[in-house]
Amino acid sequence: MAGDLAFVTSQNGNALSVVDLGLGQIVAHADIPGAPAPVAYDPAQGRVYVIAADTGRLHVLDEGALPLSSADLGAGAFGLAVLGDGVVVTDWYGATLTRLDGDLRPLWSATTGAAPAGVAVSADGTLVATADRDADAVSIFDAETGDLRHRVATAGAHPFGITFHDGRLFTADVQGDRVSVIDPGAGTLIGQVPTGSHPYALAFAAGRGFVTDQYDGTVTVFDTTTLAVLETVTVGDYPEGIATLPDGQAVAVANWDSDSLIVLDATSLQITHDIAMPSGPRAFGGFTGRQVRR
Repeated sequence: MAGDLAFVTSQNGNALSVVDLGLGQIVAHADIPGAPAPVAYDPAQGRVYVIAADTGRLHVLDEGALPLSSADLGAGAFGLAVLGDGVVVTDWYGATLTRLDGDLRPLWSATTGAAPAGVAVSADGTLVATADRDADAVSIFDAETGDLRHRVATAGAHPFGITFHDGRLFTADVQGDRVSVIDPGAGTLIGQVPTGSHPYALAFAAGRGFVTDQYDGTVTVFDTTTLAVLETVTVGDYPEGIATLPDGQAVAVANWDSDSLIVLDATSLQITHDIAMPSGPRAFGGFTGRQVRR
């Protein structure tokens, strides 16, 4: 095994930064024109996927931030997650979800609710879910066929970030100031968690959920069993992207207005690293992982 890495997109800085989380520093960099924001890292393939939000171009890079390939998906391309040897991508304007194989060829497309933002894949790879922002709903699809399984109304308005965890599905409802908890098999809303102002995305570590609160500059921490709020932690200005570190004991948070990436210990709730980043880090997606030696 090699080190734990984070791949952080900086929208204002038109950059992808590779961060060694053990060292707490940037070790590689790529220029990505067109306001890169969504990102997904696939350790198994040694690939990083980045979408330039202004153009809809999907860039594929290696772990050293060297370009491998690219595809023009259209200006609406936004949410991004690894599935199999490829990815699934949402189209904000077209209200669709598309699965691409490892050569970026489409395998299927499916209709979502209006303005799909985040996308997530279940741990067993059988389900894909989208946060349909303007529909105030979540769409759940069969990963193999793209068939719609369920469409579920969220507890709060405008779900944005979406994450599977422990057999459940969680959304950050950005204009509802809450997290929705959904049973993806039954297609039912089963709980909710109050958050700070304008929650954006979620991650899970050490039996706790962590939600970035954009307007408050905080992370809301909750118990994943009881859904009770445990703490609110100040992390930086306008936190957005958040991801679990490979050991499951910490989370990384990208602070857009602070131009920083912080690492937050999931148990002590102390910041262990505060790393300067190029302007406007967003890192929307699964941007952390353990590099495997090849």
